[in-house]
Amino acid sequence: MSELLALLNLKFTRQLGNRRIRRLVEHFGNAQEALKAKLADLRGIEGMDSRVLQHLGSSEAAARAALELERARKVGVRLLGLTDPDYPRALRALSDPPAVLWVRGDLPMLEVVPKAIGVVGTRKCSAWALQFARSLSRDLTQAGVMVVSGLARGIDTAAHQACIEAGGVTVGVLGSGVDNIYPSENRRLVPQMVLVSEHPLGTRPMSHHFPERNRIIAALSAGSVVIEGEVTSGSMITAHAALECGRTVFAVPGRAGDPLAAGPHKLLREGAVLVEGAEDILLEMGWKSLPKLDLQLPEEQARIYTALDAPRTLDDVLVLTGMDAGEAQVNLMMLTLSGVVMELSGGRYARV
Repeated sequence: MSELLALLNLKFTRQLGNRRIRRLVEHFGNAQEALKAKLADLRGIEGMDSRVLQHLGSSEAAARAALELERARKVGVRLLGLTDPDYPRALRALSDPPAVLWVRGDLPMLEVVPKAIGVVGTRKCSAWALQFARSLSRDLTQAGVMVVSGLARGIDTAAHQACIEAGGVTVGVLGSGVDNIYPSENRRLVPQMVLVSEHPLGTRPMSHHFPERNRIIAALSAGSVVIEGEVTSGSMITAHAALECGRTVFAVPGRAGDPLAAGPHKLLREGAVLVEGAEDILLEMGWKSLPKLDLQLPEEQARIYTALDAPRTLDDVLVLTGMDAGEAQVNLMMLTLSGVVMELSGGRYARV
């Protein structure tokens, strides 16, 4: 029996989760030896009670493992077991790393602290948050950073799309099998990205899978940035998972009183790093700064563009630039028409 097949066997064993599999592998050196072990040796391992032992080495688990390995081979999905040299070292930051990882696409080698950032937020986000996610992911990509997210609607999709358009590598962590894309409209992105999952092929998206996958997003990233989300949102689960595995948490401030800003504001009060752009992340992580863009703007427009280092109202622009209202409005309109600035809700303006 190969090591991968042995790990799949353990994966499909009833009552045996990722933590117990890790203990078995660490105790016996690999999954093959764990399956050969005598009951007396197994009973001394934490969590290996009679409920587990009665299922260990079952013919049912062995049959499912063999079938899954063959299915993956036929559809071109790569399986990475916990003991595989190519298994992402970054996932070892978790107390319960996936025993087997299903991979669709070319997953780069990921060090213990990879040059990657998780970009997460709510599905029902504001137009401003969508645009921020796009510009942040684009700028991170241009600085050589991999973008990780969950392929959900809203912030996740915007982050993946922007990374793809900028020619970068983006990883989507699924709460389903890598052959079961949810939401379905994101199938168009799949050929241009990498998908990973801890679930077998054919697994449907289920509500309890999504909090579990968030810990993988956190571990595959050196840090995770929360753009919008309520205090109880899934993106907050990602942030807490990031803290648990020693990663950095970033948060984007929003408007006071906005329920979608409640999550990031709570994180900021608890010590998260404030993010107004990719530069904040790059500086915090010790990565190189963004290249300065030479937009060759007229002097008045350049002054306004410089002032828009965060979403600003017209009054903010007047204070920061010293322009009169008429002059500022004309130049804001020219910047908007040229596509380098966008108008947001609430009379605010931001860089694209």
